[in-house]
Amino acid sequence: MIQLCRAGALCPRRALLPTLMSTPTAAPTAALSDALQTARSQPEPGCYIGRFAPSPTGPLHFGSLLAALASYLDARHANGQWLLRIEDLDPPREEPGASHHILSTLEAYGLNWDGSVRYQSQRQAAYQHGLQQLADKGVAFPCGCSRKQLQGRLHLRHCLNPPDRSQDYAWRFRVDPNSAPLCFQDRLQGRVCLSPANDIGDFVIRRRDQLWSYQLAVVLDDRDQGINQIVRGIDLIDSTQRQLLIYQAFDWSAPQYAHIPVATEANGQKLSKQNLALPLQPDPSGQTLWLALDWLRQHPPVALQYEGNPSVLQWAIQHWQPAALNGIHGLPAPVSFQRSPAGLRS
Repeated sequence: MIQLCRAGALCPRRALLPTLMSTPTAAPTAALSDALQTARSQPEPGCYIGRFAPSPTGPLHFGSLLAALASYLDARHANGQWLLRIEDLDPPREEPGASHHILSTLEAYGLNWDGSVRYQSQRQAAYQHGLQQLADKGVAFPCGCSRKQLQGRLHLRHCLNPPDRSQDYAWRFRVDPNSAPLCFQDRLQGRVCLSPANDIGDFVIRRRDQLWSYQLAVVLDDRDQGINQIVRGIDLIDSTQRQLLIYQAFDWSAPQYAHIPVATEANGQKLSKQNLALPLQPDPSGQTLWLALDWLRQHPPVALQYEGNPSVLQWAIQHWQPAALNGIHGLPAPVSFQRSPAGLRS
């Protein structure tokens, strides 16, 4: 159940230094393995703290706006905080100026965040500390296995010997090969289960090129920032169990999750930067936000369509009904935000 904050009240912050499991182990204990079967998804005591965390690999598109708007409305409807984090962990894929463009686009639509913007590129020491803690617990290990060696298989205890430290190697999170399915209750998609051994395997938490993986960084930052509610696209739902495994290894309570549908092109392809989705342009008229609300099945009044972004947001915060998206995985984007048929690849 989401805890509402009093209007104008500030949500309390959790301590920056987490409480870790006190006894290191060489491998996951039986108690930890049992705990992994049903991950806790209830927020810590305190008010709603949500976030939007885009990667600066290009400009925002209509799908990005949907994720930002849904997470913003969910937080503001609960009188909670909405934080902004730039996940700039992959310099080779980042586009110069993209971070500034993301911030200016959000501001143009009136999606104003609380506090300062966090940049993951400034969090290297925190990620190194988290990796060391997992290694001390016996749930993180160095791995020199290449994709060629794995031949498309999941990694599950393939690296029996320590890698040659003079060569590039990754760090992986150790999964119990005998673990039962790990499930969580999504606010929109219901009960979601994956088998850590059969669906996930020992997953990478630091890459061979020494860049940090999304899975480790997102957990450490969400915990550090006190995030207890996550609203994001369903394309990330399969990452949730990996993140829950990390939460459980630290003996931390996980946030509550709500995965919204993805917007698609006419051919069913997800709107994404990788698929060359049309860049989102500032629109002060309110029409773009109105279209986003309509796509999110919020049924905004037609008369509101050109009343400006502040009026549209005011109505949307009051009338936010996320349950309208229950069980939906994807919906076509409005035609004006789809690429032309000639530009679509089947």
